[in-house]
Parts: sequence; C-alpha cells; structure tokens
Amino acid sequence: MGIQQVDDGKHGALKLFEGEALAGEMAYTWAGDSMLIIDHTDVNEAFRGQGVGRKLLDELIVFVRERQVKVIPLCPFSKSVFDKDSSIRDVLKE
Repeated sequence: MGIQQVDDGKHGALKLFEGEALAGEMAYTWAGDSMLIIDHTDVNEAFRGQGVGRKLLDELIVFVRERQVKVIPLCPFSKSVFDKDSSIRDVLKE
C-alpha cells in the first residue's frame, strides 16, 4: 500500500492505494497557514477493517507535526480516533 498526497494550498487529501485500487482517502481544508480541518475519511468497501483510515490519519499527523500545523477533526472517524488515542492529541487545535 502506498499513500499519495495532493494539496493545492486550499484543499488537500491523502490517498492510500493498493496497486491501482484506491483503498481510502482523507480530505482536508486549510484554515489559514497554521491550521487544517479534516473534512472526511472514506474507505473503499473492499478495504474496510484493514486499518486504512488509521494509516491515513497517521500520515496526516506526520505531515502536520513536520509543519507545526494544528488540526480540527470535523470528520467523525478522525474525531473518534483523537478521542481514543491521547498520544496524537498534541496536533489538535485547542
């Protein structure tokens, strides 16, 4: 599985591929230069239950930590992961 990121400065997404198949996608919107909002996470039905959503979120966390960006998780999936895992909450907008 490989993750690709697209970002046009206003919107972005992390896309996880298994071969040619899109396994999942996490989309975000920039809110200024130092904050982004996770809009939604979508996992292809064929890849559900394989940790695709978490892999995408983990990649996003690496991205925002490197850039010292804060996150607002509006997506229900990402919000639930932040609620359960205190080790990643350092990236949340307070």
